[in-house]
Amino acid sequence: MRAHFDSVILPLCMGPGFNGALGLPYESLDATTGKPLPPTRYRAMACARQLYVFAQANGDAAATHADRLFESMCRVFRDERGGWVYSVDVDARPLDESQDLYTHAFIVLACAAYFQRSRNAQARKLMLATASAIESRFKTHDGLYHAALSPDWQTPLRPPAQNPMMHLTEAYLAAAQVAEPALFAQHLRSLAQGVSQFFVHGPTQCISEALQGTPGNRLEPGHQFEWLSLVHGAAQVFEGLELVETLPRAVRWSRKHGVDVQGPGVLASLDESGAIVDETRRIWAQTEYLRALAVLGELPALESGLASFRAHFLHEAGWYECLDGQGAVVRADMPSTSPYHLATCLAALPNVV
Repeated sequence: MRAHFDSVILPLCMGPGFNGALGLPYESLDATTGKPLPPTRYRAMACARQLYVFAQANGDAAATHADRLFESMCRVFRDERGGWVYSVDVDARPLDESQDLYTHAFIVLACAAYFQRSRNAQARKLMLATASAIESRFKTHDGLYHAALSPDWQTPLRPPAQNPMMHLTEAYLAAAQVAEPALFAQHLRSLAQGVSQFFVHGPTQCISEALQGTPGNRLEPGHQFEWLSLVHGAAQVFEGLELVETLPRAVRWSRKHGVDVQGPGVLASLDESGAIVDETRRIWAQTEYLRALAVLGELPALESGLASFRAHFLHEAGWYECLDGQGAVVRADMPSTSPYHLATCLAALPNVV
């Protein structure tokens, strides 16, 4: 898996997956030819995810590519209001200027990783400025975070949601490694308490996608695995909080209802009764399952899971993004955001393999 990542996926990202004229990663590649699909936009989040990947990757070429991604991210997506433009058009002109929490979280994560690699003081400065904006602009009166705000920060566009808050947790954990650990620990504990209060579904103990009480709410097994890895890896930060107690139960429920160990793996989403809402097998959910197995030290399950993952999701030209329940490909492109999930999974494996 590591060899495939280093010899196939990273070169794809640096080569055909990168628009050298703009200095930005293409949104997606054709899974058969490896050529970029005709672009319609470029997102700050995709650039930040690629920056995170190359800040973690070995070698001088990866370091040089990370330098270029950081420069492009700052030049193209930083806005004059102190936030980050969500997306630009094919000529790198602002397209969607809304302030998006998910995007801001990945900026913090990427800057933390890039600072650790490069010691570029500008990365640390931007990380702290973006975190400060998140706390002053996105935070709600009850300690949650709006998912999106208007470009001028004045109007909430989307209510608090699980996924951006999970990635904010990931980002703050990374930020605490390079600056103000006590302050970020305080933010993290408050965030975790908010998730427990407003997102944990009592009967399953799973963290729901939308606020509890939202009609048609979903439970995504992959996100339970991802949360477990984050919280487990920072036991001192979260010590004594409810989330530490509920997440193992959420993972057990998700493995029972949301993992097809005989087939192509983790299902996309279930309802709160455990019925399947979406049986698609997305590559990111598989990598989060493997990562959680590594964190838990469940070696037999990890060994079979890795074998299944290699057989179903990796091919000689790259990877398959989505499969159906029978293992047939249902999305024939390779998004530039997916190598980030492979990178975080691979980072967990040396601890146990």
